[in-house]
Amino acid sequence: HYETLLLGMVEDANQSISRLPLLNQAERHQLAIDWNDTAADYARHLCVQQLFEHQAKKTPDAVAAVFESERLTYRDLDARANQLANYLRSTGVKPGVMVGVFVERSLDMIVALLGVMKAGGAYVPMDPTYPAERISFVLNDASVPVLLTQERLFRTVNIGAARHVFLDTEWSTIARHSSDAPPTAPAADDLAYVIYTSGSTGKPKGVEIPHRAVVNLLLSMSKRPGLKAGDTLLAVTTLSFDIAGLELFLPLAVGAKLVIASREAAADGNLLLSRIISSGATVMQATPVTWKLLIEAGWEGKPALKVLCGGEAFPRDLANELVRRAQSVWNMYGPTETTIWSSTLEVTAGDGPVPVGPPIDNTQFYVLDSAQQLVPIGVSGELHIGGDGLARGYFHRPELTAEKFVADPFRPNINARMYKTGDLVRRVPDGTIEFLGRLDHQVKLRGFRIELGEIETALARYPGVREAVVIVREDISGDKRLVAYVTSDQHAITVATVREVLTGKLPNYMLPSAVVRLDAMPLTPNGKIDRKALPAPDMGRGARQKEFVAPRTEQEKMLSAIWAEVLHLERVGVQDNLFELGADSLHIFQIVARAGKVGMKIPPALILKHRTIAAVLAQLETGSGSASPAKAAPSIVAVSRNRYRVKTVLKVPEKETVK
Repeated sequence: HYETLLLGMVEDANQSISRLPLLNQAERHQLAIDWNDTAADYARHLCVQQLFEHQAKKTPDAVAAVFESERLTYRDLDARANQLANYLRSTGVKPGVMVGVFVERSLDMIVALLGVMKAGGAYVPMDPTYPAERISFVLNDASVPVLLTQERLFRTVNIGAARHVFLDTEWSTIARHSSDAPPTAPAADDLAYVIYTSGSTGKPKGVEIPHRAVVNLLLSMSKRPGLKAGDTLLAVTTLSFDIAGLELFLPLAVGAKLVIASREAAADGNLLLSRIISSGATVMQATPVTWKLLIEAGWEGKPALKVLCGGEAFPRDLANELVRRAQSVWNMYGPTETTIWSSTLEVTAGDGPVPVGPPIDNTQFYVLDSAQQLVPIGVSGELHIGGDGLARGYFHRPELTAEKFVADPFRPNINARMYKTGDLVRRVPDGTIEFLGRLDHQVKLRGFRIELGEIETALARYPGVREAVVIVREDISGDKRLVAYVTSDQHAITVATVREVLTGKLPNYMLPSAVVRLDAMPLTPNGKIDRKALPAPDMGRGARQKEFVAPRTEQEKMLSAIWAEVLHLERVGVQDNLFELGADSLHIFQIVARAGKVGMKIPPALILKHRTIAAVLAQLETGSGSASPAKAAPSIVAVSRNRYRVKTVLKVPEKETVK
């Protein structure tokens, strides 16, 4: 490479240093062409819903979608989606019109998505757990004229000028419309959906995804990792997370069965474990956090299960655990802007980082330096992604679109673009890619993409806060937490008060686990905030300001030991506030899973609401904190407090067997 550099100097002494070559022609060809030889024919003229329609004609009586005790065949699902599509057309929905989808996980959810696309519109998904302020922002920013929702959710959000349609209580009106498909369909270049992600300016931004990009993804994924008509896919991902698109549409495109897990089951390792068994799932996609929750709940594996894992870096220890529990394990990688997943790689047991695999069909990976020059194998650079999976851009953000979606100089098509991911990576000799980190302040936590600037902007509005900085810390291996640092005149600022202020403004996964008050931010020699010099928080200090109350009963001692183990603390008192101890949603689910192993059935919402061991147990004693088990979930029989044994009775649905 040094020789190539010198030869480049000799050939053109006036060339800018940043433009001098490091690679010879053979290396350039390997990096730009050979490892991006992904061209594959596919139905580029079709839209997402048309893949489903073709399958519905082929296997009309096969079961398409299941939610708890409800199920729809391909014929029934197609008919219901057509009725909704024709209803939406009568309200003015057509290509270019965005329709909000604000529903709980249910069969209504999949009917809504297909109905919107059949009508020609693009759906805008919103999670019912998101703060009302965030949902209102998305509705207004996208200028959504119609919102598909359910009556029980409608009172929780201000929809502005949008027209609401209740999919539950107004279905009789919708059902009067024809069950035949609308006469005209959208084009492959029209938008399928617009999904909002965290924004560095403090406001979410919409990513516009056309049908062709989704179709390319689905048809590529049907081959590798692979899905066929005899498969059952258990869908667990929230609709506002773009990877839900693969779970919902891939089974319906190939004739497989889609089983939709409830929100409660998807978030509780014990319930999810039961759902995997009762559904007969052969494929499940989830983030590393969800797979960890399953293992915490005692999942020993399923030989016939294909595991898809993505959304954030895949820890090697988790990968090795999953490899021995499943038929196959796949590492999935891809930003929202390149349509869900851009690469997939089957993982085997081993050591070292789990690599990012080769690009999927019709997708290109380039590792470039700051001058957009290819870097040699082993040298770090920013990953740029080109190909058919690219988003159209950001909704109403032309400057940001131009900044992130740039011309692709490695392909002959003059209109070809590539997306600047912001991911710092390097190639390894076998062509796979090692993820090294981020070039900006965007992070992935619990599978969610978070712009730290959005949290910092919200924190800066807190009374008395002069400066706010948020980082992800991993002071204990495998335990990543959001930590906020503030300079403030208020000495009493705590994580509990900050979380209460931010709860109505940010989703739960963006709430800090700890808040550290500083007199001044540490600075680098050039005057910028030195994030590496920010001190580790004392997770127990906030709770220790109160008098320590030791556990006395067996239940208190068991819970205290579990909380201390999960939060990596020496001890936990029965009056200690969970959030002041540095807990977040993942810790709550870990506590629930471990409590379940010793016979204590505690709903996650109970811990989230009452926050202390004493309060949680008081609610359980009175019975006000009990929760009825989900269908096919283990029901726990009371045992002596002095014996940690639990008898599990598994309710097996008829005509299904459980090993």
